[in-house]
Amino acid sequence: MEEVFLEPGMLVRHPDRPDWGLGQVQSVINGRVTVNFEHAGKVVIDGSRIHLAPVEGAPPDG
Repeated sequence: MEEVFLEPGMLVRHPDRPDWGLGQVQSVINGRVTVNFEHAGKVVIDGSRIHLAPVEGAPPDG
C-alpha cells in the first residue's frame, strides 16, 4: 500500500466512518492527524493505524 502524505488543508475521508463525512486536515504532528469532519467535529487520528483516504477535486467549504 502506498503511503499517503497528509498536510493541513487536505480533504480526506475516514475509511471506517463514512458517516463522519468529508474532513479537512488541521495538523499532522508525530503521526497524529487532527481532522475536522463535517459530522463528527475535530478528531485526532493515529496515522499509523488508520489510513485516511484523500479526496481529489472536492469543493472547499465556504
